[in-house]
Amino acid sequence: MYRTMETYRGFVYPSSIDHVGHMNVASYTQRFDEATWHFLARLGLTPSHLRTSGRSAVAADQKTRYKREVLSGTLLHVVSELRELGRSSIHFTHRMYDSETGEEVASTELVGVYFDTASRKSVELPDIVRERGAALQSESAARG
Repeated sequence: MYRTMETYRGFVYPSSIDHVGHMNVASYTQRFDEATWHFLARLGLTPSHLRTSGRSAVAADQKTRYKREVLSGTLLHVVSELRELGRSSIHFTHRMYDSETGEEVASTELVGVYFDTASRKSVELPDIVRERGAALQSESAARG
């Protein structure tokens, strides 16, 4: 088990509402995407690191669950958790909450791949990602 971290906080404006009256799918995806960049930065994969190293991170798999409608005027936050580090992959989960009620409104599970932008091939994650991932392990997981 890994400790969770808050990676997004925001507000639902009317422009994020679809024809049915609740937040549209693109708005969930955008918020989860923004949370992903904060999550990756906490692991050491900052935008500046990716630019200067010729590396990037791409989504290889994503599964989203919508649990409750989100309406205009809702305060939201996302909490993220590392699930597993592979050779070149990062498996993690985001959980989106209504910040006022504390109710989980959606979740998404992702697998991202670290790759070389010139060769367009996956490459091994840098040591800093493994070090920061290990630092996120909960005490119970660290004890084994």
